[in-house]
Amino acid sequence: MFVEERILTLFKRNAHHTLTYWSVFFSFGLCIAFLGPTILDLQCQTNSTLSQITWVFFAQQFCLLIGSSIAGVFKKTLFSALSALFVSAFVISVIFAIIPLCNNVMLLAIAMAVSGLAMGIIDTIANIQLVTIYQKDSAVFLQALHFFIGFGALVSPLIADPFLSETGCGNHTGNGTEIMHHFRNMLRNSPIAEHNITQSYLHHEAEEESTVHYAFWIMALINLPVPIAVLFLMYREQLIPCCPSGTPRLLDKDELAMENQQGAGGADMEAKEQETGGHGDIFSCCQNDNLRGLPVSFFMIHILGGMVLFMTDGIVGAYAGFVYTYAVAPPMSLPHKTAGYLASIFWAAITAGRLLSIPLSYRFQPVRLLMFNLAGVIVIVLMLLIFYTSSIFLFVGTCLCGLFLSSIFPCMLAYTEDILDYQGCATSVLVTSAGMGEMVMQVLVGSIIQTEGSYSFLLCGMIIGCIGFILFFGLLLFHRMHRNYLTGTSKKSAMEEERATEQNGSTKTEQKEEKESS
Repeated sequence: MFVEERILTLFKRNAHHTLTYWSVFFSFGLCIAFLGPTILDLQCQTNSTLSQITWVFFAQQFCLLIGSSIAGVFKKTLFSALSALFVSAFVISVIFAIIPLCNNVMLLAIAMAVSGLAMGIIDTIANIQLVTIYQKDSAVFLQALHFFIGFGALVSPLIADPFLSETGCGNHTGNGTEIMHHFRNMLRNSPIAEHNITQSYLHHEAEEESTVHYAFWIMALINLPVPIAVLFLMYREQLIPCCPSGTPRLLDKDELAMENQQGAGGADMEAKEQETGGHGDIFSCCQNDNLRGLPVSFFMIHILGGMVLFMTDGIVGAYAGFVYTYAVAPPMSLPHKTAGYLASIFWAAITAGRLLSIPLSYRFQPVRLLMFNLAGVIVIVLMLLIFYTSSIFLFVGTCLCGLFLSSIFPCMLAYTEDILDYQGCATSVLVTSAGMGEMVMQVLVGSIIQTEGSYSFLLCGMIIGCIGFILFFGLLLFHRMHRNYLTGTSKKSAMEEERATEQNGSTKTEQKEEKESS
């Protein structure tokens, strides 16, 4: 068979949990991608300027980082984890519903901050729960989990597109439209674009009423089955006091699956997890007293794994945000409408790459996929730099870059958790680092493009990719050191046990001889 029977058995035992966690990641993707295509209508709706509307993006990303950092506290019990997922998914539907009612940028920023907090909680808890269930077999299921981000990110713009206004919502002047195009160019100041924007606006003097609120309400309805699915899982797990269920608890099945994989009971795993901190939130990990006796390699694996994702997720955020800017600027100088397809192609490639990585992660080890993908990103960006005047290769390179970047996060998560034997706080550290990278790199690359020109966009991507590759080799080095440490520790423990056995045997022999002599 293409998939091993044991993997299918594990999935069948945990299908309800797994499908629920996948569905909440669809909510994550739905929420992360709608701002880009709807920002023109939202600016008109809030009567805001460029400097004001940027706070909406910052509010969402910053609170996503906070949510990712603190979400580990909800994983202590199944009830708290599922309750947090239910509230977060429901909040996202509520935010979609009330966005059309936000008539000033402050209200919109608060709404997006709340949605970012919910997204961060979903990001961490869904990853932790899948890793806890599947352990060493989690790579396949993590790839599928992150596929649903890309799927949601594809659905969101498609829903919004029919309701977008071409010339604004009717309450702005040509200057307002010009400012919005400046934002879509990511702070690029181009006299040619300003002339085209002004001419385009003169041809659309008639006021147009925005209907984008219908798009948000449709997304709210589409997302509504997700919290219902989480609530149904809680009902099946007998976690709702007022609604008892006769169905056997799925947690027992999860524990049975883990027993089959590791040959140990669920209680032993919990005790082992508590000794080393488990998959707690990032702050409790840092305060854990049991971490003091661990080797340097244990901490460096966390740090280097997080830094690699800081770089690669930073590339994802920067590329999705600024590839349009690069395409419409000289020497590429693509038409604005043509360049607008690049971001969609990039997200489509990420979605397809995560789907393709599901069977690949079953056939190949995560470390091999990581090395291949990181090297692929560097090669593609280098070729984009060489063929910087080819518009055809820009589209091809964007597609290939999305494919290579797509599976780095789930592969890194599976790889580091496997190194650490599913102890420590790798999931919380990696999710937090990835969020920080996406937020920081967007600001950094945007500032460099504004001061140095659009060509620095690809140069920044090349530098970031090379740094990530170097950090990955450092991670491989500390993996070897940590493996040697574990081997030495196990040998030492075996010798001590052997000595204890010999001492007990000699003591029993002496006692037997004394009895015989007496």
